[in-house]
Amino acid sequence: MTQSSPPRFRFLYRIYRFYRDGFSEMTVGYTLWKIIFLKLFILFAVFKVFFFPDFLAVNFATDAQRADHVLEQLTREVLGSTNLGKGEAP
Repeated sequence: MTQSSPPRFRFLYRIYRFYRDGFSEMTVGYTLWKIIFLKLFILFAVFKVFFFPDFLAVNFATDAQRADHVLEQLTREVLGSTNLGKGEAP
């Protein structure tokens, strides 16, 4: 009696084999993946450095001050909004 792997592992192996065979047969795909990774690098690394300064590090000296500011911003009440609890009528 031979033992076979559970159906879930066979399914995962088939998915792995599908992608492995697909990527190994690519011709234009390698160039496209290089372009995709270059764009992601530009978006996350270059833009963050030049366009998104570290607001909390610049404006607050300690971690406690930063934490208080974030907590205040997350829990402050917005003007004009209605915060109805469960079961309350407008």
